[in-house]
Amino acid sequence: MAPAEPAALPAHEVYAIRYASVSRRAADNFLARADAHDGPMPLDFYCWLVRGGGRNVLVDTGFSACSARARGRDFSLRPETALARLGLAPEAIDDLVLTHLHYDHAGNVEAYPRAQVHLQDAEMRYATGRYMCFEAMRHFFSADDVQAVVRRLYAGRLRFHDGDTQLAPGLELYRIGGHTPGLQVVRVHTARGWVVLASDALHYYRNYTDNNPFPAIFHVGDMLEGYARIRNLADSEAHIVPGHDPLVAERYPPADAGGGIYRLHAPPL
Repeated sequence: MAPAEPAALPAHEVYAIRYASVSRRAADNFLARADAHDGPMPLDFYCWLVRGGGRNVLVDTGFSACSARARGRDFSLRPETALARLGLAPEAIDDLVLTHLHYDHAGNVEAYPRAQVHLQDAEMRYATGRYMCFEAMRHFFSADDVQAVVRRLYAGRLRFHDGDTQLAPGLELYRIGGHTPGLQVVRVHTARGWVVLASDALHYYRNYTDNNPFPAIFHVGDMLEGYARIRNLADSEAHIVPGHDPLVAERYPPADAGGGIYRLHAPPL
């Protein structure tokens, strides 16, 4: 992919939407287990809005109400409520980028009727293939969510990608794998430079800085190699946004007084 000159690229707005949170122990968030006495290390759930260049792109859709009930999760902010605070109805979303098909990233696809869905070939093969014979692998998926994506395919509103691609000027997708075979990250050009929405390629900043992945992994080697690739895609380490770290909400300015929405196109506080 030949990069465009930065001066010719739109400067997108990027918002992190924190829609839920759960308590966890720090020791449970690393493959090489941290000291059990590290104490609590909560896990936040995010989706992301990218706005600019004449389009509104939602990166991941959060978990559904059905998944929330089944897994004992509570919404702190529903994504559609966050979008309304940013002046957008669900019908205003042009594209849905699903970084992968885990239940907390791919619920509610049907809530965005106009949106074109973007997914890696490898992810659909994984979610509908032989590995789903194993409960330990399918535990992270919701059959209803996968069916909703298949229905979008048959409605002609699913675009598959095989590796890296430019979705639009200043908006790029890169397949990283690791966490799932088809996990993709999103590289966005903003006023402060290239920001990488890493999603579950790294859950926490510490997974990256300690070179110690979150333990939900399909391929450990791909995840570790993905850290270096993400670093090369971002303008600096301060331009990398992990998928579940509460520190995101501490490091970035809020979008409004309501809480739960953070401006990633602004420099960290």
